[in-house]
Amino acid sequence: MTRPILSTRGLCKDYGNGQGCFDIDFELYPGEVLGIVGESGSGKSTLLATLAGKLAADRGQVRFLDRDGMAHELTCLPEAERRRLARSEWGYVTQHARDGLRMNVSAGANISERLMALGERHYGRLRERAGDWLDKVEIGADRLDDKPSAFSGGMQQRLQIARNLVTQPRLVFMDEPTGGLDVSVQARFLDLTRRLVHDTGIAVIMVTHDLGVARLLAQRTLVMQRGRVVETGLTDQILDDPQHPYSQLLVSSILQA
Repeated sequence: MTRPILSTRGLCKDYGNGQGCFDIDFELYPGEVLGIVGESGSGKSTLLATLAGKLAADRGQVRFLDRDGMAHELTCLPEAERRRLARSEWGYVTQHARDGLRMNVSAGANISERLMALGERHYGRLRERAGDWLDKVEIGADRLDDKPSAFSGGMQQRLQIARNLVTQPRLVFMDEPTGGLDVSVQARFLDLTRRLVHDTGIAVIMVTHDLGVARLLAQRTLVMQRGRVVETGLTDQILDDPQHPYSQLLVSSILQA
Protein backbone atom coordinates (compact mmCIF):
# COMPACT_ATOMS: atom_id res chain seq x y z
CA MET A 1 0.00 0.00 0.00
CA THR A 2 1.33 3.44 -0.96
CA ARG A 3 2.35 5.55 2.02
CA PRO A 4 1.59 9.29 2.07
CA ILE A 5 4.56 11.51 1.30
CA LEU A 6 3.21 14.15 3.71
CA SER A 7 0.61 13.93 6.46
CA THR A 8 -0.62 16.44 9.01
CA ARG A 9 -2.54 15.99 12.25
CA GLY A 10 -4.01 18.86 14.24
CA LEU A 11 -1.62 21.41 12.70
CA CYS A 12 -2.01 24.91 14.13
CA LYS A 13 -0.30 28.25 13.62
CA ASP A 14 -1.79 30.98 15.79
CA TYR A 15 -1.99 34.67 14.96
CA GLY A 16 -3.79 37.31 16.96
CA ASN A 17 -5.55 38.56 13.82
CA GLY A 18 -7.13 35.16 13.17
CA GLN A 19 -5.25 34.60 9.90
CA GLY A 20 -3.43 31.50 11.08
CA CYS A 21 -4.42 27.89 10.50
CA PHE A 22 -6.16 25.58 12.94
CA ASP A 23 -6.54 21.80 13.32
CA ILE A 24 -5.42 20.94 9.79
CA ASP A 25 -5.54 17.23 8.88
CA PHE A 26 -4.75 15.79 5.45
CA GLU A 27 -2.55 13.31 3.60
CA LEU A 28 -0.68 13.84 0.34
CA TYR A 29 0.47 10.95 -1.86
CA PRO A 30 3.33 10.70 -4.37
CA GLY A 31 2.46 12.23 -7.73
CA GLU A 32 -0.61 14.03 -6.35
CA VAL A 33 -1.39 17.74 -6.72
CA LEU A 34 -3.32 19.21 -3.80
CA GLY A 35 -4.90 22.65 -4.19
CA ILE A 36 -5.57 24.97 -1.27
CA VAL A 37 -8.13 27.66 -2.05
CA GLY A 38 -9.88 30.45 -0.19
CA GLU A 39 -10.16 34.22 -0.11
CA SER A 40 -7.37 36.49 1.11
CA GLY A 41 -6.85 36.05 4.84
CA SER A 42 -8.23 32.50 4.89
CA GLY A 43 -4.88 31.14 6.13
CA LYS A 44 -3.84 29.24 3.03
CA SER A 45 -0.39 30.87 2.64
CA THR A 46 0.20 30.55 6.38
CA LEU A 47 -0.57 26.85 6.11
CA LEU A 48 1.83 26.43 3.19
CA ALA A 49 4.67 28.25 4.98
CA THR A 50 4.09 26.18 8.12
CA LEU A 51 4.15 22.93 6.17
CA ALA A 52 7.43 23.97 4.53
CA GLY A 53 9.00 24.94 7.87
CA LYS A 54 9.21 28.63 7.01
CA LEU A 55 6.93 29.29 10.00
CA ALA A 56 7.09 27.33 13.24
CA ALA A 57 3.94 25.39 14.08
CA ASP A 58 2.36 26.03 17.48
CA ARG A 59 0.72 22.61 17.73
CA GLY A 60 0.22 19.45 15.73
CA GLN A 61 2.31 17.21 13.51
CA VAL A 62 3.71 17.31 9.99
CA ARG A 63 5.29 14.05 8.89
CA PHE A 64 7.34 13.83 5.67
CA LEU A 65 8.50 10.61 4.03
CA ASP A 66 11.84 11.00 2.24
CA ARG A 67 13.04 9.11 -0.85
CA ASP A 68 14.69 6.47 1.36
CA GLY A 69 11.43 5.74 3.16
CA MET A 70 12.46 7.52 6.37
CA ALA A 71 9.78 9.55 8.16
CA HIS A 72 10.67 13.02 9.49
CA GLU A 73 8.58 15.00 11.98
CA LEU A 74 8.99 18.47 10.49
CA THR A 75 7.64 20.44 13.45
CA CYS A 76 10.62 19.50 15.61
CA LEU A 77 13.29 19.04 12.95
CA PRO A 78 16.70 20.64 13.62
CA GLU A 79 17.30 23.62 11.34
CA ALA A 80 20.29 22.01 9.60
CA GLU A 81 18.20 18.95 8.71
CA ARG A 82 15.30 21.10 7.51
CA ARG A 83 17.67 22.98 5.19
CA ARG A 84 19.04 19.71 3.84
CA LEU A 85 15.56 18.45 3.04
CA ALA A 86 14.63 21.81 1.52
CA ARG A 87 17.61 21.54 -0.86
CA SER A 88 17.16 17.89 -1.79
CA GLU A 89 13.63 16.62 -1.12
CA TRP A 90 11.38 19.57 -1.79
CA GLY A 91 11.14 22.90 -3.57
CA TYR A 92 9.27 26.15 -2.96
CA VAL A 93 7.88 28.29 -5.79
CA THR A 94 6.91 31.82 -4.77
CA GLN A 95 4.26 34.05 -6.29
CA HIS A 96 6.81 36.66 -7.31
CA ALA A 97 9.72 34.95 -9.05
CA ARG A 98 12.16 37.61 -7.85
CA ASP A 99 11.61 36.31 -4.31
CA GLY A 100 12.67 32.82 -5.36
CA LEU A 101 15.61 33.69 -7.63
CA ARG A 102 19.01 35.27 -7.23
CA MET A 103 18.61 38.21 -9.58
CA ASN A 104 22.30 39.20 -9.65
CA VAL A 105 23.61 35.91 -11.10
CA SER A 106 22.95 34.09 -14.37
CA ALA A 107 20.07 31.73 -15.10
CA GLY A 108 22.56 28.87 -15.17
CA ALA A 109 23.94 29.81 -11.78
CA ASN A 110 20.41 29.96 -10.34
CA ILE A 111 19.76 26.40 -11.45
CA SER A 112 23.22 25.08 -10.56
CA GLU A 113 23.14 26.48 -7.03
CA ARG A 114 20.94 23.67 -5.70
CA LEU A 115 23.11 21.04 -7.38
CA MET A 116 26.22 22.56 -5.81
CA ALA A 117 24.54 22.50 -2.40
CA LEU A 118 24.28 18.72 -2.85
CA GLY A 119 27.97 18.40 -3.70
CA GLU A 120 28.20 18.68 -7.50
CA ARG A 121 31.33 20.67 -8.44
CA HIS A 122 32.07 19.67 -12.06
CA TYR A 123 31.62 22.85 -14.12
CA GLY A 124 30.75 21.03 -17.33
CA ARG A 125 28.09 18.85 -15.71
CA LEU A 126 26.60 21.84 -13.93
CA ARG A 127 26.23 23.77 -17.19
CA GLU A 128 24.86 20.72 -18.98
CA ARG A 129 22.19 20.08 -16.33
CA ALA A 130 21.27 23.77 -16.19
CA GLY A 131 20.99 23.96 -19.98
CA ASP A 132 18.84 20.83 -20.08
CA TRP A 133 16.44 22.35 -17.59
CA LEU A 134 16.26 25.66 -19.44
CA ASP A 135 15.16 23.65 -22.46
CA LYS A 136 12.60 21.73 -20.36
CA VAL A 137 10.98 24.95 -19.13
CA GLU A 138 10.92 26.39 -22.67
CA ILE A 139 13.46 29.14 -22.12
CA GLY A 140 16.33 27.64 -24.12
CA ALA A 141 19.89 26.72 -23.23
CA ASP A 142 21.17 29.71 -25.23
CA ARG A 143 19.97 31.94 -22.34
CA LEU A 144 22.17 30.12 -19.82
CA ASP A 145 24.41 33.13 -19.14
CA ASP A 146 21.65 35.76 -19.08
CA LYS A 147 20.54 37.17 -15.74
CA PRO A 148 16.90 36.76 -14.68
CA SER A 149 16.42 40.54 -14.94
CA ALA A 150 16.66 40.11 -18.74
CA PHE A 151 13.68 37.72 -18.71
CA SER A 152 9.97 38.44 -18.82
CA GLY A 153 7.82 37.69 -15.78
CA GLY A 154 6.64 34.40 -17.26
CA MET A 155 10.19 33.34 -18.08
CA GLN A 156 11.33 34.22 -14.56
CA GLN A 157 8.60 32.01 -13.14
CA ARG A 158 9.63 29.15 -15.44
CA LEU A 159 13.25 29.66 -14.37
CA GLN A 160 12.12 29.36 -10.77
CA ILE A 161 10.50 26.02 -11.66
CA ALA A 162 13.76 24.81 -13.22
CA ARG A 163 15.75 25.93 -10.19
CA ASN A 164 13.47 23.90 -7.92
CA LEU A 165 13.12 20.74 -10.02
CA VAL A 166 16.76 20.27 -11.03
CA THR A 167 17.47 18.27 -7.84
CA GLN A 168 14.47 15.97 -8.52
CA PRO A 169 12.55 16.79 -5.33
CA ARG A 170 9.69 14.58 -4.17
CA LEU A 171 7.49 17.52 -3.13
CA VAL A 172 7.07 21.11 -4.35
CA PHE A 173 5.22 23.86 -2.51
CA MET A 174 3.69 26.55 -4.76
CA ASP A 175 2.36 29.82 -3.35
CA GLU A 176 0.07 31.54 -5.90
CA PRO A 177 2.42 30.60 -8.78
CA THR A 178 0.28 32.32 -11.43
CA GLY A 179 -0.73 35.33 -9.34
CA GLY A 180 1.63 37.79 -10.99
CA LEU A 181 1.12 36.62 -14.59
CA ASP A 182 -1.30 37.87 -17.22
CA VAL A 183 -3.85 35.46 -18.65
CA SER A 184 -1.95 34.35 -21.77
CA VAL A 185 1.27 33.81 -19.82
CA GLN A 186 -0.68 31.92 -17.13
CA ALA A 187 -1.96 29.43 -19.71
CA ARG A 188 1.55 28.61 -20.94
CA PHE A 189 2.86 28.30 -17.39
CA LEU A 190 0.01 25.97 -16.38
CA ASP A 191 0.48 23.75 -19.43
CA LEU A 192 4.20 23.48 -18.67
CA THR A 193 3.63 22.77 -14.98
CA ARG A 194 1.04 20.10 -15.71
CA ARG A 195 3.45 18.38 -18.12
CA LEU A 196 6.37 18.51 -15.68
CA VAL A 197 4.24 17.12 -12.85
CA HIS A 198 3.18 14.26 -15.11
CA ASP A 199 6.72 13.58 -16.36
CA THR A 200 8.50 13.77 -12.99
CA GLY A 201 5.84 12.30 -10.69
CA ILE A 202 6.40 14.96 -8.04
CA ALA A 203 3.80 15.75 -5.42
CA VAL A 204 2.64 19.37 -5.26
CA ILE A 205 0.83 21.47 -2.66
CA MET A 206 -0.43 24.60 -4.38
CA VAL A 207 -2.05 27.66 -2.85
CA THR A 208 -4.21 29.62 -5.27
CA HIS A 209 -7.12 32.05 -5.18
CA ASP A 210 -7.97 31.09 -8.76
CA LEU A 211 -10.40 28.16 -8.90
CA GLY A 212 -9.65 27.72 -12.60
CA VAL A 213 -6.01 27.07 -11.77
CA ALA A 214 -7.06 24.55 -9.13
CA ARG A 215 -9.28 22.74 -11.63
CA LEU A 216 -6.48 22.50 -14.20
CA LEU A 217 -3.73 21.27 -11.86
CA ALA A 218 -5.13 19.81 -8.64
CA GLN A 219 -6.68 16.36 -8.26
CA ARG A 220 -7.87 17.23 -4.73
CA THR A 221 -8.63 20.56 -3.10
CA LEU A 222 -8.92 21.94 0.42
CA VAL A 223 -11.22 24.93 0.89
CA MET A 224 -10.12 27.22 3.73
CA GLN A 225 -12.12 29.83 5.61
CA ARG A 226 -10.81 31.74 8.63
CA GLY A 227 -7.90 29.38 9.09
CA ARG A 228 -9.89 26.15 8.96
CA VAL A 229 -10.55 23.58 6.25
CA VAL A 230 -14.30 23.68 5.65
CA GLU A 231 -14.43 21.25 2.73
CA THR A 232 -12.07 18.78 1.07
CA GLY A 233 -12.46 16.39 -1.82
CA LEU A 234 -11.84 15.81 -5.50
CA THR A 235 -11.41 19.17 -7.20
CA ASP A 236 -14.06 18.63 -9.87
CA GLN A 237 -16.60 17.50 -7.26
CA ILE A 238 -15.98 20.56 -5.09
CA LEU A 239 -16.18 22.98 -8.01
CA ASP A 240 -19.17 21.32 -9.68
CA ASP A 241 -21.14 20.45 -6.55
CA PRO A 242 -19.81 22.34 -3.49
CA GLN A 243 -21.39 21.28 -0.21
CA HIS A 244 -20.26 23.88 2.31
CA PRO A 245 -21.95 27.32 2.11
CA TYR A 246 -18.55 29.04 1.88
CA SER A 247 -17.46 26.77 -0.99
CA GLN A 248 -20.76 27.50 -2.72
CA LEU A 249 -20.10 31.22 -2.33
CA LEU A 250 -16.59 30.92 -3.80
CA VAL A 251 -17.82 28.97 -6.81
CA SER A 252 -20.81 31.23 -7.43
CA SER A 253 -18.59 34.32 -7.30
CA ILE A 254 -16.54 32.90 -10.18
CA LEU A 255 -19.64 32.01 -12.20
CA GLN A 256 -20.99 35.54 -11.78
CA ALA A 257 -17.71 37.24 -12.68
